[in-house]
Amino acid sequence: MIDQHQISKFENLELLAQQVVEGFITGLHKSPFHGFSVEFSEHRLYNKGESTRHIDWKLFARSEKLFVKRFEEETNLRCRIIIDSSSSMYFPNPEFNLQKLNKISFSVLSSAALMTIFKKQRDAVGLSLFSDKVHLHTREKTSKTHHRFLYHQLEQLLTKQAHLNSSRVTDALHQIADKIHQRSLVVLFSDMMDNSEKSDDLFSALQHLKFNKHEVILFHVIDHSKELNFEYENRPYKFVDMETNEEVKLTPNQIKDRFRIESEQFLNSLKLKCAQYKIDFVKVDINEGIENVLLNFFKKRSKLN
Repeated sequence: MIDQHQISKFENLELLAQQVVEGFITGLHKSPFHGFSVEFSEHRLYNKGESTRHIDWKLFARSEKLFVKRFEEETNLRCRIIIDSSSSMYFPNPEFNLQKLNKISFSVLSSAALMTIFKKQRDAVGLSLFSDKVHLHTREKTSKTHHRFLYHQLEQLLTKQAHLNSSRVTDALHQIADKIHQRSLVVLFSDMMDNSEKSDDLFSALQHLKFNKHEVILFHVIDHSKELNFEYENRPYKFVDMETNEEVKLTPNQIKDRFRIESEQFLNSLKLKCAQYKIDFVKVDINEGIENVLLNFFKKRSKLN
């Protein structure tokens, strides 16, 4: 079960979206909408017999044609939480342990903490889960029933065993991006380990998430000691691919230097592309713990607002 006490630590934090986002409840986030509850959107031709209340008389003076102002309802925040649930996310320990988090448990507990914040702010939250395909894509809602459903889905990720689910980050992100129609805050938790042959395809999928002016935050979730620095004792190991089950026997020092160089190159490319696409990149080491990572993240965002 999700540790509610751990999550409740974040209840008083406010995640203020950096750019204009759309939702449907008046709240705390900056908005493009001015006035009482609506903002001008566009003109349309006046239909004879309807109210003259919203006729644009200044435009009539210039064009001698009757146009009516159309308005949008004032809105707040829609948030889309996306979690990569492929087998690699269950590294380094496949079973849930609150004292020693793996990548999926870090992502789940962090998502639950963010959901608590959004719930307090009365923001609409939706959840997407993917591995080799999109397994879940809910609508964004604020109801208690909806939040209970989302918590249940998150808990399922903690309790299920890691199966051989390959990661198709590229395909999944394109599918999810196509389904997010209104401007939203998109929060992605993933190690970004994709089976596609070209890294450009992966970066293209990230760029697709920015479509329709979404604000995107990528929590790049990895175990820095093992997956970035390759810190293993110098003795024979049998390494098993968690997504393909392929095995290789080697001594870490045989490939350590090359591994670290290639890992750093990919990480730097990912950070560079995120900066290029104006995606907020959050470098996550699961060994730092949820509280430190999220508090540092909020401090950083508070300086930008």
